[in-house]
Amino acid sequence: MKTHPIGIIGSGLGGLAAACTLAARGHRVIVFEKNPWLGGKAAQLDRAGFRFDMGPTILTLPSVLRRIFAEADRRLEDYLELVRLDPQWRSFFQDGSVLDLWQNVSAMSDELKKFSAQPGTAEGYARFIELSERLDRISNKFFFYKSVGGLGDMFNLSNSFSVATLSDVLAMRMHRTVASTIRSFVPDARVSQMLDHFTQYVGSSPYASPAVLCGIAHMQTNEGVWYPLGGTRAVPLALARLARELGVEFRLNTSIERILADGGQVRGVVTGKGETVPLAALVSNSDSVRTHKELLGGEPAERAFLNRRKYEAACSGVVLYLGLDRRYEHLAHHNFVFSRDPHEEFDFIYNRGEPAPDPTCYLAAPAQTEAGVAPAGGDALYVLVHTPYLRPHHDWRQMLPAYRKTILEKLKTTGGMKDIESRIVCEDVLTPQDINDRYRVLNGAIYGLASHGKLLGAFKPANHSPDVRGLYLAGGSAHPGPGMPMVMMSGWIAADRLDRDGVTEPGGKAPNHTAPETANELAAAA
Repeated sequence: MKTHPIGIIGSGLGGLAAACTLAARGHRVIVFEKNPWLGGKAAQLDRAGFRFDMGPTILTLPSVLRRIFAEADRRLEDYLELVRLDPQWRSFFQDGSVLDLWQNVSAMSDELKKFSAQPGTAEGYARFIELSERLDRISNKFFFYKSVGGLGDMFNLSNSFSVATLSDVLAMRMHRTVASTIRSFVPDARVSQMLDHFTQYVGSSPYASPAVLCGIAHMQTNEGVWYPLGGTRAVPLALARLARELGVEFRLNTSIERILADGGQVRGVVTGKGETVPLAALVSNSDSVRTHKELLGGEPAERAFLNRRKYEAACSGVVLYLGLDRRYEHLAHHNFVFSRDPHEEFDFIYNRGEPAPDPTCYLAAPAQTEAGVAPAGGDALYVLVHTPYLRPHHDWRQMLPAYRKTILEKLKTTGGMKDIESRIVCEDVLTPQDINDRYRVLNGAIYGLASHGKLLGAFKPANHSPDVRGLYLAGGSAHPGPGMPMVMMSGWIAADRLDRDGVTEPGGKAPNHTAPETANELAAAA
């Protein structure tokens, strides 16, 4: 068994990160990808001279990528060119006001003094970032870069009752939500609404998510927001290039129908082509719930996993890809056009399970940074509106036309794009049903599993399976959760844990440092 290769199901960012890490440590790796491209949701759409990133568009925590490349003694900068974005995003509110989010905390506090008449808003923001910094530090100490499935995995029993550890536990504010924590610092409702949207990286309601997720704010103000030239599609291309240099084998157009587990041990997989592939271990970058229900169905591991906790899908979304013949100069690269009432919006999405009547729209206008995404003077506008995960009665073929009108009306009014329909020369769309079918995620969820619950909401399934030896999990529905850096971190954690568990032995093959394929060859293969 130890002489067999390691398999990875799915070539999303988590799967690619795991493949690179394992191969850099000398393991033989095969990646099985059901689609004809690599990168999962980080795909690209080309239409009529416009280039759209189809999935994630915001890159934070580049240190995660640097760690993965450092595993192979490589420099990230030799594979990827990153441009810092500041302001990090621009916010448009119902009352017509506009607020930029700046990376520098002092500069942002000065901006808030001019923006808000509410006493204490600027000072409250600075104090909120101080709390966020501590929560980020706690996350790095107890939560990140190791396989965690619950509180018991975070703390070492020998020091769990030390004064320092107890102080950290209290600082996590386990009795508070993100929304209540933010509002205890920031009195201005518009600024609070803007800060709520740090939790939209994890596709969950700030009114139900644990306060520890406020640490995301410091992660962003500390390391910044970045745009990879070529779009976020450049990230999986860079990882795929590294993986190929390290000898990783990719099998495209190859789905996995069954994980073979005998005696509580991974033995291999059965592909959609009917081939049985013996494996020493397996990393599933597929949805963790669907991995257990569909690929391990009938095994004791399925029952153990499903009985461990309740798994709720995170939100889904409607994405409009709008090719504009004239770009809007008042937009930043990243923008939020906010709803009139966040309580109403989140209640519809997360409690009622219906699209919000007045939603928040996230817009990426990449031509502000890279003009080549569109014909001269135009823009490849990406518009994302969060929606509930799929319910049985949702028929997006019927729902989409009316909701498209709702979205465009929001852009015309709050977003100041009154003539947007006259500028659209090219259009495509993804609905929750499309996302479900294209990516085989749980109920069309964009962000894996929801992060709801004051105490346990931050926890996802651990990266190592406690039920099947040799099975590891990566991706947005595994620890530490969704978002580009977290998904890549999950792949690194799964690979690191697999390597340290010794379920397979490295092949001893030196990394291949031969010249990489050309960019055109990589793009064609991916």
